[in-house]
Parts: sequence; structure tokens; C-alpha cells
Amino acid sequence: MALSKTHSIGLFGLAGTPIEIEADISAQLPSFVLVGLPDTSLAEATSRVRAACTNSGHPFPSQKVVVNLSPASVPKSGASFDLAIAVAVLVAMQVIPTSSVEGKCFIGELGLDGSVRPVPGVLPMTVAARRAGFDQVVVPNGNLAEAALVDGIGVASVGRLSNLVAYLRGEIPPHEEEIEPPTGASETPAFLPDLDQVIGQPFSVEGLVVAAAGGHHISMIGSPGSGKTMLAERMATILPQLSTEQAIELAAIESIAGDGQHAIELNFRPRFQAPHHSASRAALIGGGSGVPRPGAVSLAHHGVLFLDEALEFQSSVIDSLREPLESGRVVINRSAGVARFPARFQLVLAANPCPCGNFNVTGKLCTCSPQMVRRYANRLSGPIMDRIDIRLPVHPARISEVVGLGAPSTTSAEAAARVRLARETARDRLAPHGVTLNAHLPGPLIRKYLRLSPKATSDLDKLVAKGVISMRGYDRCLRLAWTLADLDGVGRPTGEHVQRAVVLRGADASRGA
Repeated sequence: MALSKTHSIGLFGLAGTPIEIEADISAQLPSFVLVGLPDTSLAEATSRVRAACTNSGHPFPSQKVVVNLSPASVPKSGASFDLAIAVAVLVAMQVIPTSSVEGKCFIGELGLDGSVRPVPGVLPMTVAARRAGFDQVVVPNGNLAEAALVDGIGVASVGRLSNLVAYLRGEIPPHEEEIEPPTGASETPAFLPDLDQVIGQPFSVEGLVVAAAGGHHISMIGSPGSGKTMLAERMATILPQLSTEQAIELAAIESIAGDGQHAIELNFRPRFQAPHHSASRAALIGGGSGVPRPGAVSLAHHGVLFLDEALEFQSSVIDSLREPLESGRVVINRSAGVARFPARFQLVLAANPCPCGNFNVTGKLCTCSPQMVRRYANRLSGPIMDRIDIRLPVHPARISEVVGLGAPSTTSAEAAARVRLARETARDRLAPHGVTLNAHLPGPLIRKYLRLSPKATSDLDKLVAKGVISMRGYDRCLRLAWTLADLDGVGRPTGEHVQRAVVLRGADASRGA
């Protein structure tokens, strides 16, 4: 009778759990039993491990082999446990010394020929292994660069099971590659979007700058061809580069969402996600059958989520954004546990004003009835619209602007410089409160510690009293006012900043008079 132990990592959401893998070989009828709540893909590991061991020159024992995945109460899924199971069996067979696997964590899928294949989620698994106190993590060659992004833990990689056996027996060194330090640089596309490519639309461009400076959500309503999509696609070009911590966090999300076959790189550019209007709730928020996977809102973390033709999305799908917009995270409940994914994105909505797109467009005839226009606009619920800080009407460019007679356009570089300075000002002011962006200011904080004078907020107070703006809208106007003041380089918002905030939010200040 022989008993051995190895370790791997199980993922549920971004949280990794150390899994102890026990292999027992006993003198009973030949069989291979895997226990410990494995799913279908993991239960099939018995066939993969048997064939991989045999084709690597280590015939499988003609006895009963029992492999237990502990803790048994935690559901396990995926093929990333294959390598650890194979090592546990080989240690029990006394092919590999027991001492050589101590302090090591094994991650990888096995092919029938003994090859070790990449798997998704290696980055968060490596982080979990470091947190659990392992000295080294062994991963497939294709995941080496991804695992090497994590400091504080040794990383070795293998391409074949036979090579891993030789390494653990001290016969060959681990596979190593030169991992260049991350710079955030990547190939430059032939065509880069830039704000100076937008014809006209100075009010809309300024609205984008304000949204980027404060982290505010924004909607754009206008006729087809007025430039809504073009504006939205340039939102990410004026956002600041991600910090190393943010880039690693986003890389971990992309690692889970990927298939494991494509290398995950440390990219410092804010992401731009634009799901089609036919996207399901699971595609947008995350979820799916089995182990929950991140959706578009998490893949847009620290970046932009653009919903083009927003009124064509299913209402239930759009309404599922309520909680992420407020909390900056997604919580997916399953019987197996709770998966949490970060989702601190900037939402950009674009839509036509009516089904035909010509409502209130000068020179064009709208063929929609008032009921059709109202019904179309109501596809976005009140709670969702209340969470949108900036609401921009986008009008078609004038002919003078098309032929280049208008004012010169702002470049993305110029706008990004303004955004960076405004964010630095806000960060310095908000640091004692644990917040970095004006859009994330809690209501009690902005009304108590950052209270403006009654004179500055008088018009806004009247709008609330008239029921034109909700208390959530009141707070969002104040956040916008602080962002406008940061862009103007003044220390505190004035009444003018509050009035501009009310206009950007789409409310009519004259209704409060």
C-alpha cells in the first residue's frame, strides 16, 4: 500500500482555494477512482492521466488507484488538476521522490501523449498559491510568462510529463525563459482613433473629457450618423494608463475568461468592450453553466463598456447593470459558492431618439408616433438613467464643420493631459477618504465633508424640491461639479460649476425657479 500527496489550486471566480490531492494504491482489483466532487471534465482526468503516464514511460499500476481531492466539500472543475493528479500517482508508485514535491503546486492539463497543455486562470491560481505559502508553482510552458507576472513565488514550467518527472528526480533543470519586465508597450495599430478625427461636436467632446476626468457614466442620444459611436470609441484614448496593480488585476480576469491557449500579457491600456445588442445577461454580467466566468463588465474593469444601440438590448439585460454601476463589482451566487468579479468600468450608452432615428432632427421627417417615441425611450428604465451622470444630445455636424471651416478639434493627447491633471487633483483631495475618483464619492461624504455653500447649490436644491432631480441625482450633480472644478483648476466648485453639472446631467435648471 502506498499513499502520496500533492497540491493544486481550484478557482471559483477570482478566488483560489488550495486543493490537496491524495493518491492511494492498494492491492485490489485494477481501477482508477477519482473522488472529491469533480465535475465531468475533471472526472475524465482518470483516462488522461492513465494514458499520459503510460506514454511517458511509466506504466500505470495494475492495482486499485484512488485519488481524493480535498477539501471534499468544495466542488472542483476543469482539467488544470491533471498534472497534480499524475504527480501524486507517480509519487505513490515511487517513481518520484516524496521530498521533491514538498512546497510545490502543480497546474496543467495533460494530453494522452504526455504533453502538458496550457489552461485558463493560471495568473489568479499563481496568486492563490503564493498566498497559501507555496515555494514554487509548476505550470505548462505556454503559461510561464503569465505566471511569472506574480512576484514572491518561484515559477517552473514543463512541456511534457516525462520532463517533469526528470526534473523532480533531479536529472534535468526546470524549463526557463527570459521574461522581459512589463513595459505596457505593444504593437501600434496602423490606425489609431483620436478625438481630432471627430468632426464638430465640441459640446460632446467636452462631455467625454468631463466623464473621463471624474469616472462618470455617460449616455449619447442622437440620429444615425451623428457621431455617437465615433465619440465612444475614442473614450479609452483619453483615459490614463493603468497602474501595474490594475494591469495585473485585469490580466487575471482575462486569464479566467480566456481558453488558456493564448498568452496573457501585461497591457497597461484601458480596455474598450462593446458587446452586441443581442448579448445575454450572462455575457454582459458574467455567469454561465458550471464555474462562473467574467462578463463584459469585468473585462471592461478600469476601462470603458460601450453599449451601442442601447435601446435594442433586452430591458432585463440593461437592468442587470444596476448593482455593478453602484458597487463596482459583480456577485454571482451558485449552489457551489459565491463568485466575485471586479467591475469598476465607465459606461457609455449610445442610442437613437426613436425607431426611425429622426425625432427632433432638423430637416428630417420623423415617421414615429408620439406613443412610439415614448415607448422606445422607456426601454431604459428610470433606475438605470438615474445612474447616468452625463446625458449628451448629439446633433449632426454642420456643413461648415465638415469642410473644415469650424474650430480646430481637440486631440486625444491634449484631452488626456487635462484628464490626468484633473484626476491627480481629485486623488490628492480624496486620499484621506479612501477614494480616487469623484464619481466614486459616497453621498454622505460629499454632503458632509465636501459640502458646498447654500448659494452654490441653491438652483440644485430647488430642482430637488420640485422633484425634477432625485437625491441620487443630487449627489451625482455635486460629483460632476467637483470634476468640472478640477478641470478648471479651482479648489472648490462655484454656483456656475453646479449649473453646468445640471446641464450635463440633462436637467433644465430653469424648472427649479
